[in-house]
Amino acid sequence: MSNEKRSSAFEYAPAPESRSIVDIAPSYGLFIDGEFTEAADGKVFKTVSPSTEEVLSEVAQAGAEDVDRAVKAARRAFEKWSALPGSERAKYLFRIARIIQERSRELAVLETLDNGKPIKETRDADLPLVAAHFFYYAGWADKLDHAGFGPDPRPLGVAGQVIPWNFPLLMLAWKIAPALATGNTVVLKPAETTPLSALFFADICRQAGLPKGVVNILPGYGDTGAALVAHPDVDKVAFTGSTAVGKEIARTVAGTRKKVTLELGGKGANIVFDDAPIDQAVEGIVNGIFFNQGQVCCAGSRLLVQESVHDELLESLKRRLSTLRLGDPLDKNTDIGAINSEEQLARITSLVERGEAEGAERWSAACELPSSGYWFAPTLFTNVTQAHTVARDEIFGPVLSVLTFRTPDEAVAKANNTPYGLSAGIWTEKGSRILAVANRLRAGVVWSNTFNKFDPTSPFGGYKESGFGREGGRHGLEAYLDV
Repeated sequence: MSNEKRSSAFEYAPAPESRSIVDIAPSYGLFIDGEFTEAADGKVFKTVSPSTEEVLSEVAQAGAEDVDRAVKAARRAFEKWSALPGSERAKYLFRIARIIQERSRELAVLETLDNGKPIKETRDADLPLVAAHFFYYAGWADKLDHAGFGPDPRPLGVAGQVIPWNFPLLMLAWKIAPALATGNTVVLKPAETTPLSALFFADICRQAGLPKGVVNILPGYGDTGAALVAHPDVDKVAFTGSTAVGKEIARTVAGTRKKVTLELGGKGANIVFDDAPIDQAVEGIVNGIFFNQGQVCCAGSRLLVQESVHDELLESLKRRLSTLRLGDPLDKNTDIGAINSEEQLARITSLVERGEAEGAERWSAACELPSSGYWFAPTLFTNVTQAHTVARDEIFGPVLSVLTFRTPDEAVAKANNTPYGLSAGIWTEKGSRILAVANRLRAGVVWSNTFNKFDPTSPFGGYKESGFGREGGRHGLEAYLDV
C-alpha cells in the first residue's frame, strides 16, 4: 500500500490524469434564472481540494433572499416547462445526457479534485451513471401515462433539492433527471465542500439550451438548505444526507402540503456464508466498504461472517487490503483517495478511537499517508459485538466492523439489529438461500454475490432511519408526480 519497492518484476509507475483538461475559474456565482449572479449579501466561501488542501475556487454563498429569487424563477419557468409535451422535454434531457458524455473526462477530473475520490471511480462509475440517469428519464418523459400512476399524472411544481458531498454529480442526476422528465422545475443546493460539479452542470444546462429558470443552482451551507426546505412556494423536497438533518427536514415540512423523499444514513450488513466463493467475497467486501473511502450511505460497513470461514476470510481480506494503493486521487492506479474534509476526518478518527477504547481490535493496513490533505488508512475491527459503537454508528469512512454468526437466523437477526435499513449483501452459492435470507432483511437494496451495483432502472432507498421514498427506476417518478 505504501510507495516502498516490492520485490516484483511489475513495479507501479504513476499514471496521472491531466489536470489541464478542466478549467476552474477563480470564482463562481449562483445560477439563477439561466444566469450566474452574485449572492444578494455578497457572501462567498472557498472550496478546497481534500487531497492537497489547495483552494480550487471561491463560490457565492446563497442566503434567504437568493433562495426566494431562485424559487420565484423556478415558479415562473414551471408554467411553460410543464406545458411542454413530454417528447419536447425529453429532447432537452437527451441533449444534457449527450453533453455529459462529451464532457465526461473533464467532469471526472473536476469531481476528483473537489471531492478527493480516485479518478478511476469518477471516470468509470460516477460519470457513466450520471449520463445513464439522464438518458433513462429522458425515455420516460413522453410515457408518463403508462407509468402506472393513472392516465394523466401531473407534475408537482417547484422541487427543492439538497444533495451531499460523497457523489456530488451523481446525486444531482438522481434528483434533477426525474424532476425535469415529469415537468417540474428545480432549485438545487449542492454540498458546501463540493459545489463545483453542480456549477459546471449549470453551464451544461445553458449549453443544452434549457429554458431559463428550469434549473437553478444555489451553493451554500446548511442555512441555505434550511431556507430552501422551508420556502412556502416549494412543492417537493428531496434530500440525501445525514439522518439528523433528515429528521430536521421532516419536522420543518410537517403540516405543509410538501411532498418529501429522504435518503439518509446506513449501516449495511454484508453477510458471508461458509459456501461463499472467498476471493469473490473479499473483492465485494473491499468494494462495499472502501469504495469512495467508505463515504457511502449504502456501504457494507458491517461484515457478518459465518464462524467456520472467519479466519480464512480475514486472512484473505487483510492480504487484499495491503495491496490497495492510497494516494494522489488523480493517479489512475489509486484505489483509496482522500477523505472529503477535515471535519469528516475528525469524525472518523474519533469513532475509531472509541472503537478501540470499547475493546474492539483494530487493524489498519500499513501505508504511508501523504503529508498534506485528509487521509485515513483502510481499517478493520475484529472482536466486535453488536453493542460496540463501531457496529451501530455510521462512521462514513474506510472502516469495517467484523462480526460472526453461526446460523442463517442469527445472521438475519444481527443484520436487522440496526436503526438503519438501506442496504445489505449476501454471499453464498445457493440461490435458495439468497432468496430466503433476502426476503427477511429489512433493507431497501439487497445485493447477492456482488455489492454497490447501481442502475438507473432500479429503485434505491431505505427503511427506518435510512429514510423513505425511492429514487431511480419507475418508482423514482412517483415522488415528482401528483398521484
